[in-house]
Amino acid sequence: MPLFRLLSSLATNWPRHRACRHLVGFILLLFCWLGSTTLQAQTLRVGVLQFGTVSWELEVVQSHHLLEEYDVELEVVPLASENALAVALQGGRVDLVVSDWLWAARQRDAGRHYQFAPYSLSVGAVMVAPNAGINSVEQLAGRQLGIAGGPVDKTWILLRAYARRVHGLDLDASVEPTYAAPPMINALMRDGRLTAAVNFWHYNARLTTLGMQPLVTVEGMLEELGIAPVPPLLGWVFDESWAHENREALRHFLEATYQAKAILATDDAAWEPLRDLVKPENDAMFEALKAGYRAGIPKRYGEAEIAAARELFAVLAEEGGGALTGDVKQLAPAVFWDGFRLP
Repeated sequence: MPLFRLLSSLATNWPRHRACRHLVGFILLLFCWLGSTTLQAQTLRVGVLQFGTVSWELEVVQSHHLLEEYDVELEVVPLASENALAVALQGGRVDLVVSDWLWAARQRDAGRHYQFAPYSLSVGAVMVAPNAGINSVEQLAGRQLGIAGGPVDKTWILLRAYARRVHGLDLDASVEPTYAAPPMINALMRDGRLTAAVNFWHYNARLTTLGMQPLVTVEGMLEELGIAPVPPLLGWVFDESWAHENREALRHFLEATYQAKAILATDDAAWEPLRDLVKPENDAMFEALKAGYRAGIPKRYGEAEIAAARELFAVLAEEGGGALTGDVKQLAPAVFWDGFRLP
């Protein structure tokens, strides 16, 4: 007989032993309370850009029920901008957002003890029009260069450091930067008003369907700068105290996202339900976006990648200065959460 039924039977069949009845009744209530707390799923509130790529992965986590066995549920909170993501995390409206370790480091320096776990290698590249006659970084000199993300965009800062260190070229002095939002940069490239631009990977993937190609990628620049292996540049950012209190739930969440990545890396059919989120203009663009996403999946994440991230930070800090890194002098190991690794 199950313990719950046995206790119920004792509670009803011991009329002459009032103390025993009360004791058994108390134990019965205790079991009910413990059962309700055990069975209650833990909810993680995840902030995402309303039309961003993170939602693709989370949709697979949810549609494939990858967290059910751990009694963890997701509350996906769509937000309108990167700034809105930051405000939501800082204000406690969400538990996690995707950002980068540079932002996490600056937040730690400001007294918010945020940490980072890997999400993607993909950030950006320099794209050029096929008829632009630009076949090397040196040939960017004298050109107008579109830059998404503003003067402290990390790919732009890395490009400057790469051009200076590898090619002896001062891009600050030799190109005319045009700053605009990512969709506007792509529109200017499509219209021919720009022939070269720095943009984020999913916008670049759309340009490849128009015959445009990367002049140099972040991965290529890091390789020539001697920074290896390529560290994850984007990741989940969350509060250190929250991570300590929710360590198992967070680890299960990260494991589920990597199960989702594995599905999207190998199963084309898993992409079909995502078309409404991806919003490709045609099948060629859909394939380009799939390829770009897959190229950004981290295969390893451990001490070597963390060391490479710290080395990259030093390069960015030297080139970008305080406008990029604030008062942070080095990337502290504590930025990287110790509860998740990819062997």
